[in-house]
Amino acid sequence: MGGEMGGEMGFYLALAAMAAASYACRVAGYLLMGWVPITPRLEAALKAMPLGVMVGIVTPAASSGRAPELLGLVAVAVVMRLSGKDVIAAVVGAAVVALARRFLA
Repeated sequence: MGGEMGGEMGFYLALAAMAAASYACRVAGYLLMGWVPITPRLEAALKAMPLGVMVGIVTPAASSGRAPELLGLVAVAVVMRLSGKDVIAAVVGAAVVALARRFLA
């Protein structure tokens, strides 16, 4: 019983450390960008960054060629085309992948 409690405490400490590190990165980025002049080139790079992150997340899933992931990509493309809202498309894509994994597996 004592070992379980120690493992649980370790989990909560790791979770708190990850939350603190995530928050520190956000705050540091915000504070440091206050000192950086925003040129058109930097602005373009900052605007392209979310797309680069999404490509990095989606590429391994798409290259696996499994049906749930491919259905999710199709759903994202359709929702993006119809709505133009990337957050909605990402949520719909994740839901389609989850449902497809549940019912196709």
